[in-house]
Amino acid sequence: MRSKAGVPTIGDTARKSACATAISTWFGCGYSPVAPGTVGALAGLGIAILIEHFAAWNPLWFAALALVASAPAIWAAGETARQTGIEDPQFVVVDEVVGQWLALAGARTLSWKSWLAAFLLFRLFDIWKPFPVRQLESLHGGAGIVADDLMAGLYAALVLFVAGWFNLY
Repeated sequence: MRSKAGVPTIGDTARKSACATAISTWFGCGYSPVAPGTVGALAGLGIAILIEHFAAWNPLWFAALALVASAPAIWAAGETARQTGIEDPQFVVVDEVVGQWLALAGARTLSWKSWLAAFLLFRLFDIWKPFPVRQLESLHGGAGIVADDLMAGLYAALVLFVAGWFNLY
């Protein structure tokens, strides 16, 4: 609710904070006591599998999903970082979700092999952080939190695409 002067009230701030936290932790996945980034990537993969199963999506649709989801991911990650005072909170995992979706876009076909390859490749590039993945972390706020994972997802998608050309999965 807003005051008559149009200034946000305490209730608005609390709802905004709760929404940002829900999105940024991917509805609690980021609170995993072990490997929250991996749990976030697995949650993204699980959602992708369900979408593909029920809607028969082409792999390229996951690139569109990742790009559309990037705006709320950047907002939520930045808002959560601001609220906590932590530059890149470990419990913010929405960046792993969108990065995982982008990685899936490189698959020529979707099968258990391509799902597994996309997951492993994304985690490899997300942890290894080859140039310019690590450098993207220096961007301000939510953009820095999300951009490095999008680049890791892009690297994973490219490797997955090339592997598909050679029928390696």
